[in-house]
Amino acid sequence: MTSFQIPARSGILPFQGIETLIAAGAIASDTPFDVDQVQPASLDLRLSDQAWRVRASFLPGQRKVEERIADVAMHAIDLSGGYVMEKGCVYIARLQERLSLPKGLNARANPKSSTGRVDVFVRLLTDQGGSFDDVDEGYDGPLYLEIAPQTFSILVKPGTRLNQLRLKAGEPPKLETRSVGVDLRAGDNGVVGYRGRRHAGVVNMDHIDGHDPRDFWEPLTLRRGELLLDPGEFYILASSDDVEIPVDQAAEMTPIDPSVGEFRVHYAGFFDPGFGTDEAHGAGSKGVLEVRTHDTPFLLEHGQIVARLVYEPLTERPSRLYGEGGSHYQSQGLKLSKHFRPWG
Repeated sequence: MTSFQIPARSGILPFQGIETLIAAGAIASDTPFDVDQVQPASLDLRLSDQAWRVRASFLPGQRKVEERIADVAMHAIDLSGGYVMEKGCVYIARLQERLSLPKGLNARANPKSSTGRVDVFVRLLTDQGGSFDDVDEGYDGPLYLEIAPQTFSILVKPGTRLNQLRLKAGEPPKLETRSVGVDLRAGDNGVVGYRGRRHAGVVNMDHIDGHDPRDFWEPLTLRRGELLLDPGEFYILASSDDVEIPVDQAAEMTPIDPSVGEFRVHYAGFFDPGFGTDEAHGAGSKGVLEVRTHDTPFLLEHGQIVARLVYEPLTERPSRLYGEGGSHYQSQGLKLSKHFRPWG
Protein backbone atom coordinates (compact mmCIF):
# COMPACT_ATOMS: atom_id res chain seq x y z
CA MET A 1 0.00 0.00 0.00
CA THR A 2 1.15 3.54 -0.82
CA SER A 3 -0.03 6.65 1.01
CA PHE A 4 -1.69 9.39 -1.01
CA GLN A 5 -1.08 13.06 -0.26
CA ILE A 6 -3.93 15.36 -1.28
CA PRO A 7 -2.45 18.01 -3.63
CA ALA A 8 -2.31 21.52 -2.22
CA ARG A 9 -3.50 22.89 -5.56
CA SER A 10 -7.09 22.30 -6.64
CA GLY A 11 -7.24 20.54 -9.98
CA ILE A 12 -7.73 17.35 -11.93
CA LEU A 13 -5.38 14.50 -11.03
CA PRO A 14 -2.99 13.53 -13.85
CA PHE A 15 -1.81 10.08 -14.89
CA GLN A 16 0.70 9.65 -12.06
CA GLY A 17 -1.81 10.82 -9.42
CA ILE A 18 -4.32 8.19 -10.54
CA GLU A 19 -1.67 5.49 -10.44
CA THR A 20 -0.78 6.54 -6.88
CA LEU A 21 -4.46 6.27 -5.88
CA ILE A 22 -4.55 2.73 -7.27
CA ALA A 23 -1.37 1.80 -5.39
CA ALA A 24 -2.88 3.27 -2.20
CA GLY A 25 -6.02 1.16 -2.58
CA ALA A 26 -8.29 4.20 -3.01
CA ILE A 27 -9.25 2.72 -6.39
CA ALA A 28 -9.67 -1.06 -6.35
CA SER A 29 -10.89 -3.60 -8.89
CA ASP A 30 -12.30 -7.13 -9.17
CA THR A 31 -9.47 -8.02 -11.55
CA PRO A 32 -5.97 -6.61 -12.14
CA PHE A 33 -5.94 -3.23 -13.87
CA ASP A 34 -5.17 -3.20 -17.60
CA VAL A 35 -1.83 -1.67 -18.57
CA ASP A 36 -3.53 0.99 -20.70
CA GLN A 37 -6.45 1.71 -18.38
CA VAL A 38 -5.04 4.92 -16.88
CA GLN A 39 -5.21 7.85 -19.30
CA PRO A 40 -3.40 11.25 -19.05
CA ALA A 41 -6.15 12.69 -16.82
CA SER A 42 -8.77 9.95 -16.45
CA LEU A 43 -9.32 6.27 -15.68
CA ASP A 44 -11.24 3.94 -17.99
CA LEU A 45 -13.88 1.93 -16.13
CA ARG A 46 -14.76 -1.67 -17.06
CA LEU A 47 -17.98 -3.66 -16.98
CA SER A 48 -18.17 -6.63 -14.62
CA ASP A 49 -20.15 -9.78 -15.43
CA GLN A 50 -23.24 -8.54 -13.57
CA ALA A 51 -26.03 -6.46 -15.15
CA TRP A 52 -29.79 -5.96 -15.12
CA ARG A 53 -32.39 -4.99 -17.67
CA VAL A 54 -34.49 -2.29 -16.00
CA ARG A 55 -37.81 -0.69 -16.89
CA ALA A 56 -36.80 2.82 -15.83
CA SER A 57 -33.82 4.99 -15.04
CA PHE A 58 -33.44 6.22 -11.47
CA LEU A 59 -31.26 8.00 -8.93
CA PRO A 60 -30.52 6.11 -5.69
CA GLY A 61 -31.30 9.03 -3.36
CA GLN A 62 -30.69 7.80 0.19
CA ARG A 63 -30.54 4.13 -0.81
CA LYS A 64 -27.97 1.80 -2.34
CA VAL A 65 -28.07 1.23 -6.09
CA GLU A 66 -28.87 -2.49 -5.80
CA GLU A 67 -31.75 -1.73 -3.43
CA ARG A 68 -33.24 0.53 -6.08
CA ILE A 69 -32.53 -2.00 -8.85
CA ALA A 70 -34.79 -4.47 -7.01
CA ASP A 71 -37.67 -2.05 -7.60
CA VAL A 72 -37.18 -1.67 -11.35
CA ALA A 73 -35.32 -4.79 -12.56
CA MET A 74 -36.97 -6.89 -15.27
CA HIS A 75 -34.31 -9.60 -15.14
CA ALA A 76 -30.65 -10.16 -14.21
CA ILE A 77 -28.04 -10.63 -16.93
CA ASP A 78 -24.76 -12.55 -16.94
CA LEU A 79 -22.33 -10.74 -19.26
CA SER A 80 -19.60 -13.36 -19.00
CA GLY A 81 -20.36 -14.94 -22.38
CA GLY A 82 -21.03 -11.60 -24.11
CA TYR A 83 -24.45 -10.00 -24.31
CA VAL A 84 -26.30 -7.83 -26.84
CA MET A 85 -27.81 -4.74 -25.25
CA GLU A 86 -30.65 -3.69 -27.53
CA LYS A 87 -31.32 -0.14 -28.65
CA GLY A 88 -34.28 1.49 -26.95
CA CYS A 89 -33.71 -0.50 -23.73
CA VAL A 90 -32.15 0.56 -20.41
CA TYR A 91 -29.60 -1.50 -18.48
CA ILE A 92 -27.63 -1.15 -15.25
CA ALA A 93 -24.23 -2.86 -14.97
CA ARG A 94 -21.93 -3.13 -12.00
CA LEU A 95 -18.44 -1.94 -12.81
CA GLN A 96 -15.27 -3.81 -11.83
CA GLU A 97 -13.78 -0.77 -10.11
CA ARG A 98 -14.79 0.58 -6.69
CA LEU A 99 -13.68 3.69 -4.84
CA SER A 100 -12.56 4.56 -1.34
CA LEU A 101 -11.73 8.22 -1.84
CA PRO A 102 -9.84 10.15 0.83
CA LYS A 103 -11.40 13.35 2.10
CA GLY A 104 -10.60 16.18 -0.30
CA LEU A 105 -11.04 14.10 -3.46
CA ASN A 106 -14.16 13.86 -5.61
CA ALA A 107 -14.74 12.51 -9.10
CA ARG A 108 -16.75 12.97 -12.26
CA ALA A 109 -17.52 10.45 -15.02
CA ASN A 110 -18.28 10.78 -18.71
CA PRO A 111 -18.75 8.43 -21.67
CA LYS A 112 -15.63 7.48 -23.60
CA SER A 113 -15.36 9.04 -27.04
CA SER A 114 -15.98 5.71 -28.75
CA THR A 115 -19.17 5.22 -26.70
CA GLY A 116 -20.65 8.58 -27.57
CA ARG A 117 -19.84 8.18 -31.24
CA VAL A 118 -22.11 5.15 -31.52
CA ASP A 119 -24.95 6.93 -29.67
CA VAL A 120 -24.82 4.91 -26.45
CA PHE A 121 -26.00 7.04 -23.53
CA VAL A 122 -24.22 6.07 -20.29
CA ARG A 123 -24.28 7.58 -16.79
CA LEU A 124 -22.44 6.63 -13.61
CA LEU A 125 -24.37 5.71 -10.45
CA THR A 126 -23.11 5.56 -6.85
CA ASP A 127 -24.76 4.43 -3.63
CA GLN A 128 -26.77 7.28 -2.07
CA GLY A 129 -25.88 9.36 -5.10
CA GLY A 130 -27.98 12.46 -5.72
CA SER A 131 -26.85 13.06 -9.32
CA PHE A 132 -25.56 11.12 -12.30
CA ASP A 133 -21.83 11.03 -13.09
CA ASP A 134 -20.74 12.96 -9.97
CA VAL A 135 -18.96 11.14 -7.13
CA ASP A 136 -19.00 12.89 -3.77
CA GLU A 137 -15.89 13.72 -1.80
CA GLY A 138 -14.79 10.74 0.28
CA TYR A 139 -17.14 8.25 -1.42
CA ASP A 140 -16.51 4.65 -0.36
CA GLY A 141 -18.41 2.05 -2.35
CA PRO A 142 -19.13 0.32 -5.67
CA LEU A 143 -19.76 1.92 -9.05
CA TYR A 144 -22.58 1.18 -11.50
CA LEU A 145 -23.31 2.26 -15.04
CA GLU A 146 -26.65 3.01 -16.67
CA ILE A 147 -26.45 2.02 -20.35
CA ALA A 148 -29.04 3.06 -22.94
CA PRO A 149 -28.16 2.32 -26.60
CA GLN A 150 -30.04 4.77 -28.82
CA THR A 151 -29.24 4.08 -32.51
CA PHE A 152 -27.36 0.76 -32.58
CA SER A 153 -27.59 -2.35 -30.43
CA ILE A 154 -24.22 -3.18 -28.87
CA LEU A 155 -22.32 -6.33 -27.87
CA VAL A 156 -20.52 -6.06 -24.52
CA LYS A 157 -18.70 -8.39 -22.12
CA PRO A 158 -16.77 -8.14 -18.84
CA GLY A 159 -13.91 -5.71 -19.38
CA THR A 160 -15.72 -3.59 -21.99
CA ARG A 161 -14.94 0.08 -21.35
CA LEU A 162 -17.84 2.46 -21.91
CA ASN A 163 -17.02 5.36 -19.59
CA GLN A 164 -14.15 7.08 -17.82
CA LEU A 165 -13.56 8.78 -14.47
CA ARG A 166 -11.80 12.01 -13.59
CA LEU A 167 -10.46 12.46 -10.06
CA LYS A 168 -10.43 16.00 -8.69
CA ALA A 169 -8.72 17.62 -5.71
CA GLY A 170 -11.07 20.28 -4.34
CA GLU A 171 -13.06 22.34 -6.82
CA PRO A 172 -10.83 23.23 -9.80
CA PRO A 173 -11.36 26.76 -11.12
CA LYS A 174 -12.80 27.27 -14.59
CA LEU A 175 -9.86 28.75 -16.48
CA GLU A 176 -11.64 29.47 -19.76
CA THR A 177 -14.84 28.72 -21.64
CA ARG A 178 -14.69 28.60 -25.44
CA SER A 179 -17.55 28.46 -27.88
CA VAL A 180 -17.52 25.56 -30.34
CA GLY A 181 -18.95 26.02 -33.82
CA VAL A 182 -19.91 23.34 -36.32
CA ASP A 183 -17.95 22.72 -39.53
CA LEU A 184 -20.18 22.41 -42.58
CA ARG A 185 -17.45 22.89 -45.17
CA ALA A 186 -17.35 19.81 -47.35
CA GLY A 187 -14.08 17.91 -47.61
CA ASP A 188 -12.60 16.44 -50.78
CA ASN A 189 -15.33 13.78 -50.80
CA GLY A 190 -18.12 16.34 -50.38
CA VAL A 191 -19.14 14.86 -46.99
CA VAL A 192 -19.88 17.16 -44.03
CA GLY A 193 -21.09 14.52 -41.59
CA TYR A 194 -22.74 11.15 -41.04
CA ARG A 195 -26.21 10.07 -39.95
CA GLY A 196 -26.78 6.76 -38.16
CA ARG A 197 -28.84 4.19 -40.05
CA ARG A 198 -31.99 3.17 -38.20
CA HIS A 199 -31.92 -0.56 -38.94
CA ALA A 200 -28.25 -1.45 -38.73
CA GLY A 201 -26.60 -4.47 -37.15
CA VAL A 202 -24.89 -4.88 -33.79
CA VAL A 203 -21.75 -2.92 -32.87
CA ASN A 204 -19.21 -5.08 -31.03
CA MET A 205 -17.77 -2.56 -28.57
CA ASP A 206 -14.48 -4.49 -28.28
CA HIS A 207 -13.90 -5.04 -32.00
CA ILE A 208 -11.64 -2.27 -33.29
CA ASP A 209 -11.77 -1.57 -37.05
CA GLY A 210 -14.19 -4.49 -37.23
CA HIS A 211 -17.26 -2.98 -38.90
CA ASP A 212 -18.02 -1.69 -42.40
CA PRO A 213 -19.17 1.91 -41.88
CA ARG A 214 -21.51 1.73 -44.89
CA ASP A 215 -23.69 -0.74 -42.99
CA PHE A 216 -24.18 1.72 -40.12
CA TRP A 217 -23.84 5.26 -41.48
CA GLU A 218 -25.19 7.47 -44.24
CA PRO A 219 -22.79 10.21 -45.44
CA LEU A 220 -24.28 13.70 -45.58
CA THR A 221 -23.80 16.44 -48.15
CA LEU A 222 -25.12 20.00 -48.07
CA ARG A 223 -27.93 21.68 -49.96
CA ARG A 224 -27.85 25.50 -50.08
CA GLY A 225 -25.06 25.51 -47.51
CA GLU A 226 -27.31 24.30 -44.68
CA LEU A 227 -27.88 21.01 -42.88
CA LEU A 228 -31.36 20.10 -41.68
CA LEU A 229 -31.35 17.96 -38.54
CA ASP A 230 -34.36 15.66 -38.29
CA PRO A 231 -35.93 14.88 -34.89
CA GLY A 232 -34.83 11.60 -33.35
CA GLU A 233 -31.83 11.16 -35.65
CA PHE A 234 -28.17 10.90 -34.63
CA TYR A 235 -25.39 12.77 -36.42
CA ILE A 236 -21.58 12.86 -36.38
CA LEU A 237 -20.21 16.31 -37.26
CA ALA A 238 -16.94 18.17 -36.64
CA SER A 239 -16.02 21.45 -34.96
CA SER A 240 -15.27 24.41 -37.21
CA ASP A 241 -12.09 25.30 -35.30
CA ASP A 242 -9.21 23.16 -34.15
CA VAL A 243 -9.26 22.08 -30.51
CA GLU A 244 -6.10 22.31 -28.41
CA ILE A 245 -5.80 21.29 -24.75
CA PRO A 246 -2.65 22.62 -23.03
CA VAL A 247 -0.48 19.98 -21.38
CA ASP A 248 -1.27 21.27 -17.87
CA GLN A 249 -5.04 21.47 -18.40
CA ALA A 250 -8.02 19.29 -19.27
CA ALA A 251 -11.38 20.22 -20.74
CA GLU A 252 -14.98 19.10 -20.86
CA MET A 253 -17.54 19.72 -23.60
CA THR A 254 -20.63 20.89 -21.77
CA PRO A 255 -24.23 20.01 -22.73
CA ILE A 256 -25.85 22.38 -25.14
CA ASP A 257 -27.60 25.48 -23.82
CA PRO A 258 -31.29 25.24 -24.88
CA SER A 259 -31.12 28.87 -25.97
CA VAL A 260 -28.96 27.98 -29.01
CA GLY A 261 -30.91 25.05 -30.39
CA GLU A 262 -33.21 22.11 -29.72
CA PHE A 263 -30.55 19.42 -29.77
CA ARG A 264 -27.84 17.91 -27.59
CA VAL A 265 -24.19 17.92 -28.57
CA HIS A 266 -21.40 15.66 -27.38
CA TYR A 267 -22.23 12.79 -25.09
CA ALA A 268 -18.51 12.19 -24.54
CA GLY A 269 -17.22 15.34 -22.92
CA PHE A 270 -13.63 14.78 -21.72
CA PHE A 271 -10.60 16.11 -23.59
CA ASP A 272 -7.25 15.07 -22.11
CA PRO A 273 -4.07 17.19 -21.78
CA GLY A 274 -2.08 17.30 -25.00
CA PHE A 275 -5.05 16.77 -27.33
CA GLY A 276 -4.43 18.77 -30.49
CA THR A 277 -1.02 20.11 -29.41
CA ASP A 278 2.25 20.22 -31.34
CA GLU A 279 4.04 18.70 -28.34
CA ALA A 280 1.85 15.59 -28.54
CA HIS A 281 1.98 15.54 -32.38
CA GLY A 282 -1.71 16.37 -32.69
CA ALA A 283 -1.86 19.86 -34.18
CA GLY A 284 -4.93 20.42 -36.33
CA SER A 285 -7.28 18.15 -34.36
CA LYS A 286 -10.99 18.83 -34.54
CA GLY A 287 -13.58 18.14 -31.90
CA VAL A 288 -16.03 15.52 -33.14
CA LEU A 289 -19.62 16.44 -32.28
CA GLU A 290 -22.23 13.82 -31.49
CA VAL A 291 -25.56 15.47 -32.20
CA ARG A 292 -29.07 14.26 -31.41
CA THR A 293 -32.07 16.46 -32.13
CA HIS A 294 -35.07 16.75 -29.83
CA ASP A 295 -38.66 17.46 -30.84
CA THR A 296 -38.38 19.81 -33.80
CA PRO A 297 -36.31 19.90 -37.01
CA PHE A 298 -33.37 22.30 -36.75
CA LEU A 299 -31.41 24.03 -39.51
CA LEU A 300 -27.65 24.33 -38.97
CA GLU A 301 -25.35 26.78 -40.73
CA HIS A 302 -21.56 26.65 -40.96
CA GLY A 303 -19.85 28.10 -37.89
CA GLN A 304 -23.00 28.11 -35.77
CA ILE A 305 -22.21 27.77 -32.05
CA VAL A 306 -23.38 24.38 -30.81
CA ALA A 307 -21.42 23.72 -27.59
CA ARG A 308 -19.02 25.12 -24.99
CA LEU A 309 -15.59 23.82 -24.02
CA VAL A 310 -14.66 24.41 -20.36
CA TYR A 311 -10.97 24.27 -19.36
CA GLU A 312 -9.73 23.30 -15.87
CA PRO A 313 -6.20 22.98 -14.44
CA LEU A 314 -4.40 19.78 -13.52
CA THR A 315 -2.74 19.52 -10.13
CA GLU A 316 0.54 18.99 -12.02
CA ARG A 317 1.76 18.24 -15.52
CA PRO A 318 0.94 14.62 -16.47
CA SER A 319 3.74 12.14 -17.02
CA ARG A 320 1.85 10.97 -20.13
CA LEU A 321 0.11 13.15 -22.73
CA TYR A 322 -2.85 12.35 -24.93
CA GLY A 323 -1.81 10.34 -27.97
CA GLU A 324 1.53 9.13 -26.60
CA GLY A 325 1.70 5.46 -27.47
CA GLY A 326 -0.95 5.91 -30.16
CA SER A 327 -4.52 7.16 -30.33
CA HIS A 328 -7.39 6.72 -32.75
CA TYR A 329 -8.45 10.35 -32.37
CA GLN A 330 -5.31 12.51 -32.18
CA SER A 331 -5.05 14.70 -35.32
CA GLN A 332 -8.63 13.76 -36.18
CA GLY A 333 -10.94 15.57 -38.53
CA LEU A 334 -14.47 14.31 -39.16
CA LYS A 335 -14.09 10.75 -37.90
CA LEU A 336 -16.32 7.86 -36.88
CA SER A 337 -15.56 5.77 -33.80
CA LYS A 338 -12.66 3.31 -33.74
CA HIS A 339 -15.08 0.40 -34.24
CA PHE A 340 -15.37 1.24 -37.96
CA ARG A 341 -12.93 0.74 -40.78
CA PRO A 342 -12.04 3.79 -42.90
CA TRP A 343 -14.71 4.64 -45.45
CA GLY A 344 -13.85 3.09 -48.76
